Amino acid sequence: MPPPSVVNLWRLISLAVTLSLVPPAWAEDDKPLRITRDSHEFVLQTPTGPLVMSRTKTACGATLGFIQPLVPLPGVTPVNEIDVLNALNDPQTMVIDMRDEDEPLDTTLPNSYHIPHNELEDHLDVLGCQQLPSKAWDCSHAIKIVAFDYGPMCVQSPAGIKSIVRMGYPVSKIFYYRGGLLDWEGLGLTTVTGNRPLPKPPITQARLD
Repeated sequence: MPPPSVVNLWRLISLAVTLSLVPPAWAEDDKPLRITRDSHEFVLQTPTGPLVMSRTKTACGATLGFIQPLVPLPGVTPVNEIDVLNALNDPQTMVIDMRDEDEPLDTTLPNSYHIPHNELEDHLDVLGCQQLPSKAWDCSHAIKIVAFDYGPMCVQSPAGIKSIVRMGYPVSKIFYYRGGLLDWEGLGLTTVTGNRPLPKPPITQARLD
């Protein structure tokens, strides 16, 4: 059996090799936060000269994403917390958490549904659209939806909105809560664990044929 000093040396070497294979945890945090899709700086022209604006990592400043416009597509209606509260109580409106698959399970808005932004096209029938024999979608009877995600810097619900509009969903039926979970929790509003189960798609003649 090798002496303790040799064993300890090998342990130190093994630890060093292991650490060298792990990327530093701070590497992602050191990246500048984006303000827009293409820039992490914004220059203000002040009376005393240019002032470079940036984003600092805070509880409200996630590393990924960038600040989203209030209106992700022309015709989409932005809404605030009061509007969302009323929508959560409206049986004719679906408030949809569009975050990635497992993320809304811990904390989400009461009475909201969960359809990840990249799965919306698979659930258009739940949203009142009807698939035609040509495989295109008729969304003339689509219901009103309120889309939300993490918050103002998250790209997920804007991406989901754009995907269903491409499929023919009317922008007049889409409402966007840019504040998302971040603003909701920041205002101290009630959250829950888990979402409402999705309603069953209506049975239409086209689906029976």
